[in-house]
Amino acid sequence: MARPVWAGNLSFGLVSLPVGLYTATDSHTIHFHQLQRGTSDRIRNRRVNERTGDEVQLTDIVKGYYTGGEYVLVEPKELDEIAPSRSLEIAGFVDLDEVDPIFFDKTYYLGPRGAEYGRVYSLLEQALEKAGKAGIATFVMRQHEYLVALKAENGLLTLHTLHWADEIRDPAKEIDSLPGKAKASDQGGVVSRICPV
Repeated sequence: MARPVWAGNLSFGLVSLPVGLYTATDSHTIHFHQLQRGTSDRIRNRRVNERTGDEVQLTDIVKGYYTGGEYVLVEPKELDEIAPSRSLEIAGFVDLDEVDPIFFDKTYYLGPRGAEYGRVYSLLEQALEKAGKAGIATFVMRQHEYLVALKAENGLLTLHTLHWADEIRDPAKEIDSLPGKAKASDQGGVVSRICPV
């Protein structure tokens, strides 16, 4: 049995449901190891101080945000303190067709954490299925906040991470050769040549 990659509480209104998040897909990408030429010796990456060249222990590493002139340092404990709770709270519901496919990123399965929560889980799944809605929520996993859509699919709840609106690129700025809209002539013109009936 797979272990959840995240565990917390799914909440909406006054209802709270303990859930686990499970990876829904496998990548079949081939991963190579780095080896020293002429040997079977693997090469390992080390954490090295950029200025001194000395190796740095994991316990001596902090996170920092560069502000342009200096770094604002954040200790791991501080990140835990400022991170939102282990809750996935549904902020609202939208029609499934309102979410443009370009916003979808990765899919996870959501399962109840215990048989005693099966009824609540099933009721939520059926309600979303019947209404044709998706719950929109945010949650934190691995110190990163995600925008997600919670959907009912084939008798289970799925969670889809979404791109934030500012992460979607404007195609007009990315592709300089877009033709714009072509006008069809009275004789069928472009359309009849591309899509003959």
